[in-house]
Amino acid sequence: MTFAELGLSKHLLDRLAEEQYDKPYPVQEQAIPAILSGRDLLGIAKTGSGKTASFVLPIVQRLQSERPAQGRYINTLVLVPTRELAMQVAEVFQTFGRDVPRRVKTVAVYGGVSINPQMIALVGTDVVVATPGRLLDLLANNALSLSAVSTLVLDEADKMLDLGFADEMNQLFDKLYNRRQTLLFSATLGEGVQHIRDKMLKDPYRVQIDEQPRDLSQIEQVAYRVSPERKGPLLRYLIQKNDWQQVLVFVSSVRTADNLVIKLNKNGIRAAAMHSQKSQGGRTDALAQFKGGTLRVLVATDLLSRGIDIERLPHVVNFELPRSPTDYVHRIGRTGRAEAVGTAISLITPDEEHHFRVIQKKMKRWVDFIDSAEFDLGGV
Repeated sequence: MTFAELGLSKHLLDRLAEEQYDKPYPVQEQAIPAILSGRDLLGIAKTGSGKTASFVLPIVQRLQSERPAQGRYINTLVLVPTRELAMQVAEVFQTFGRDVPRRVKTVAVYGGVSINPQMIALVGTDVVVATPGRLLDLLANNALSLSAVSTLVLDEADKMLDLGFADEMNQLFDKLYNRRQTLLFSATLGEGVQHIRDKMLKDPYRVQIDEQPRDLSQIEQVAYRVSPERKGPLLRYLIQKNDWQQVLVFVSSVRTADNLVIKLNKNGIRAAAMHSQKSQGGRTDALAQFKGGTLRVLVATDLLSRGIDIERLPHVVNFELPRSPTDYVHRIGRTGRAEAVGTAISLITPDEEHHFRVIQKKMKRWVDFIDSAEFDLGGV
């Protein structure tokens, strides 16, 4: 099936081609026609399934036939659990809502930053992508109104409940107009999500995408044996010797991330850290620079890694191993996307070898080891 068969406009089809979307994912094949028809939707799909475009595309198309937002009355509300996801979803809306006949204005709002610039930005906004707490703050300040919302999207609803947003979500639901289209996406269908479904959705079309094993065939995996004290120099050696220009490095702690960034920058390799103790502005700026190619190395903890989505990332490094094989696959799956070959490098100390063997066994794929003992790391 092609995107042209889903009922999307020529403007969106042209934009999809420019963004190198070759063919729709299964969730997009099923969800887009149902959303375009105006039905409520229940989507059971995990992160990485293509669900964001499955609701962004039909919403942008529908907004072409509606009046632009007036003042503080928004048309579409997307609720998400985290700041990183809010930025990511807003970016997809901005990508597809920019070159259509009626430009779609999208604003992401979330806590951790000043509320005043967000209040100013909301004037004349069509789509608001929001975390629940910050949205309630904005409503309390009369910065926007939900009375004109015609489409509500609940993205990663199970995670919102896991993070303790149940009370905030119920407060928001009470402020919404009943005559609207509601799209509910969740990785699982637990009791809390079922309650939201029963309360908010009317005769929903159901889409369920069973998780498929991650195809790692396009990812070249390499492991280097290294002593703990040579890990940092080895990373710098590999980056400089191979002229890597865009490298995502995973570590297990905030302290390691900060220390590693200091050493990289001291040795002329421009790097920044992305973790929970960085300000929201700092994280946003670092990610934008990394995506734009002006930042060579981004060092991240697993806590924030799900907000990092780069379609053609060439190199991922496990400076430290994650706790689980699942997290390992998630990390290295950041490369080797969109039919592009990627490389995943793991730096393994003697104490980590047993854990790495467990990861390989669970992954059902064995990784070639290179002994770094003979590498001359004196100059790095």
